Amino acid sequence: MRWIAPAKINLSLRVLGKRADGFHELESLMVPISVCDTLEIEERAGQGLQFECSDPSVPSDDGNLAVQAARLFCDRTSHCSGLRIYLQKEVPHGAGLGGGSSDAGAVLLALNRLLGKGLSVDELAALGAEIGSDVPFFLYQSAAWIRGRGERVEPVGDLESASLLLVKPPFGVPTPWAYRQWKDSVEIPGIVYGEQDLGWATLLNDLERPVFEKYLLLADLKQWLLDQPEVSGALMSGSGATVFAVLRKKEEGPGLKARVVEEFGPGMWTALCATLSR
Repeated sequence: MRWIAPAKINLSLRVLGKRADGFHELESLMVPISVCDTLEIEERAGQGLQFECSDPSVPSDDGNLAVQAARLFCDRTSHCSGLRIYLQKEVPHGAGLGGGSSDAGAVLLALNRLLGKGLSVDELAALGAEIGSDVPFFLYQSAAWIRGRGERVEPVGDLESASLLLVKPPFGVPTPWAYRQWKDSVEIPGIVYGEQDLGWATLLNDLERPVFEKYLLLADLKQWLLDQPEVSGALMSGSGATVFAVLRKKEEGPGLKARVVEEFGPGMWTALCATLSR
């Protein structure tokens, strides 16, 4: 079975405070995008769990969320047959795009269908919450409001489709670190942090404040994108390190992408893509 695992962006991300369990209370509008990993999953009776990935830097043990998802699903459904999972990796690490969480969600969805277990989306989301805070979102395969620490998912009606340019420098941002720094961080003068009203969505990310303090390149990148005539809005996704630009016209994307490389160097990962409604 072949299954697509789309990445996501956060159109908005508000950090409402720290919870008693150590996590942070969040409110975020997340939407899947057309940058995707691909998984191939098949049964292989009696051979245990075999996991392979196109990217050798991706862990193949229980440190991988897709492996955790497969083990958890098999444990909870008493399925002991062997499985082979091959992951074609396209979503970069440490990007704020939810690649690992999407892979885990895709494994849960695929195994539920492949093995005919018939678990509901809500049941799968409950399993996903045991793996990671972003995993439940990917089980609903829709744009959604995310609340709590990420486990409360409220799918929304179709949002307006948007063309995007994603830009990520050759480093990642540790998510736990970003949340730890959130409360005591300050804004950098001259950088736009406030709400950007696009009509169909309002862009805002409370984690830009702590991340931009340390990673000044991301602050410069966002401000540079906002200054370009092709861009109607720009924001860091999640805890970074990806900054996305909402394009006024899809056909203007290649030219802007080329200028990003000229301005910031060939080490930047870039991708033209679009938001997905479902």
